[in-house]
Amino acid sequence: MSNYRKAILFLLLPLCIVGCKKDEPQIIGDNTAPYYDQIPSVKVRNYVNRLFIDLLGREPLDAEMEAETATLQAEKLSLEAREALINKLMQDETFRDGDTSYTLAYHKRVYELLKIRFVEGVSDDGLRGFYNIARQDALSDSLSGNMAGYELNTIRANRMLQILNIPAGFMAGTMSVANINALLIDNEVYDIINMNSFNFVNACFDDLFFRFPTQAEFQIAYNIVEDNIPGTLFGVTAQDRPGFVQLMTSSNEAKSGTIQWVYNTLLARNPSSSEMDLELQRFSQDGDFSALQRRILVTNEYANF
Repeated sequence: MSNYRKAILFLLLPLCIVGCKKDEPQIIGDNTAPYYDQIPSVKVRNYVNRLFIDLLGREPLDAEMEAETATLQAEKLSLEAREALINKLMQDETFRDGDTSYTLAYHKRVYELLKIRFVEGVSDDGLRGFYNIARQDALSDSLSGNMAGYELNTIRANRMLQILNIPAGFMAGTMSVANINALLIDNEVYDIINMNSFNFVNACFDDLFFRFPTQAEFQIAYNIVEDNIPGTLFGVTAQDRPGFVQLMTSSNEAKSGTIQWVYNTLLARNPSSSEMDLELQRFSQDGDFSALQRRILVTNEYANF
């Protein structure tokens, strides 16, 4: 071999060795696995307490607190263990003193929160009062031969009855959140709180979307509600108040409003743009309100772990 070739080989050999050397594993900072076994018991107990309050509207009994805390710690606070507890509180039908069952208490809790959102938390006794008055008015109209008044007051009474039946319908899966929202903005109580069409339209936008209508939106909505003039909002046409209520509560804006409301209720903040996009895609597909809550309730942010 010539001296020239030897020189070239001598220069290339270190490069070959370096190029063929196996890469050393890289350690990425801030990517350590969570050490849930180091989380103090007080935080676990706070998480259990918060779940009971947010889902059932009450604190856990001492026995419930001890049992659920021990289970979570035995499972090292895994997401699966958290989800199992959440599902238990949402779905368990076992008879329990005070609640009847966890699932009944959960569905009543959602109902009570939605009443706070839309009708200032009116009590069921208050709703029954409106129902009884409407039934009495319907009876009086029937006896006097005022059939138009009878039909109107029967509708008033039936709407109150539908609202009172929300927990049972929601638990049975026959009422979606959109259905419940429609009942809670189209009734006598909501009309008393938001008197006349001007206030009704503004309140519907604010309560459902957390914003007021643009001038153009307001004019279209007002014409629909007040004068039964057909108009199009969010790509859907309506020509009377019932159609307007259906349009509003089934819109993507109403779904976004529900997502924003759940985030504020459980995390005391609005969802980020990416969170909203992802949750809107999921919620639009399945309409599963409980699943929306569950995805938040299992997080470290909610648990404060």
